Amino acid sequence: MDFELPADLVEYLGELDDFIDAEIRPLELADDNIRFFDHRREDARTDWERGGLPNAEWEELLAETRRRADAAGHLRYPFPAEYGGRDGTNLGMAVIREHLAKRGLGLHCDLQNEHAIVGNNVGLLLMLEYGSQAQREEWLEDLAAGRTMFAFGITEPDHGSDATHMETTAVRDGGDWVINGAKTWNTGIHVAAADLIFARTSGNAGDSTGITAFLVPTDAPGFKVEEYLWTFNMPTDHARISLTDVRVPESAVFGEVGRGLAVVQHFFNENRIRQAASSLGAAQFCIDQAVAYAKTRKPFGVPLARNQAIQFPLVELHTQCEMLRTLIHKTAWSMDRNGTFSASEQVSMCNYWANRLCCEAADRAMQVFGGLGYSRHVPFEHIYRHHRRYRITEGAEEIQMRRVAGYLFGFMDRANPKGVG
Repeated sequence: MDFELPADLVEYLGELDDFIDAEIRPLELADDNIRFFDHRREDARTDWERGGLPNAEWEELLAETRRRADAAGHLRYPFPAEYGGRDGTNLGMAVIREHLAKRGLGLHCDLQNEHAIVGNNVGLLLMLEYGSQAQREEWLEDLAAGRTMFAFGITEPDHGSDATHMETTAVRDGGDWVINGAKTWNTGIHVAAADLIFARTSGNAGDSTGITAFLVPTDAPGFKVEEYLWTFNMPTDHARISLTDVRVPESAVFGEVGRGLAVVQHFFNENRIRQAASSLGAAQFCIDQAVAYAKTRKPFGVPLARNQAIQFPLVELHTQCEMLRTLIHKTAWSMDRNGTFSASEQVSMCNYWANRLCCEAADRAMQVFGGLGYSRHVPFEHIYRHHRRYRITEGAEEIQMRRVAGYLFGFMDRANPKGVG
């Protein structure tokens, strides 16, 4: 077995670092852009007078970064070459996501809103897989360039982890569909051109079939943003929306009628392995920073690094990072080799463990840094508050563990891994 990363991928990481140093870091330091990353970051990013939404200047800075990354040939890395990408692999994206997160906070990668110079545009990959020809012609180029996006309307106010019991419905009316219901935690809806709404079109609550995905324009009559939910880590772009007799044509159907949960699971597998890699990178950053600080901080005239009470917790976290890194690489490699659904069990393992590990690493770094660690003058509280989210969203860690248990105890079929969770 060969555990060496592909040489071209290693070379690409160096290319990304050069681009960051030459173009992105100077932009981050220009004017007072550093306010979005230093102790003022939460206040600078948040428009407190507009429902807690991201500040317009902050979002424009992110957009300028994406434009520069696209011009340099990095933003579209995971996309097919015909759409300006580099035919990036799941393994490549996992390695890149970890590498960028390991560099710490910056314009090159801000995980609070999934921003990175190498785009994690799962929406485009879903469009290639499930979109109709007309939908592809309308969406692909703007998605690839980062000029537009669609949000995901999966979770409902009364139904979180179990998508099969959703109460949002869509019924045929002539040549159209009429949708009624409500969704919550619709991330990015304030700038999204459409919301990918999942609604029951047949069957009964609890059935895995009979749910259909619809691309619903956010300006459609009857589509309303009810509120933006303030969170542990501000700003917020997570909305609760309602749909009242929203009418869409047959062309709004995304994928097959009644097979919408396949779209959900595809999205989960693609996004969860990348999220796991980002959490791993952020965890390693926290550990590395804590180790470096322990070498220089000298209470009672002796470096903290001499104390086993400092050493051993960081050793345990570092060991877990090494083990997790191997599993993430193997899982991503398997997805490339055998298909997106080939490693669903391992994706769940990677995701729940990585997100938990990142929170533990951030907490430990705070402890090593002492009073400074509790302040916003170092990034650990920001990392903790953001990554704590991922222990709940896109499948809580209990759901991930339940999924692994399903395979382990024989309740789920490893030979037919297209499940929901």
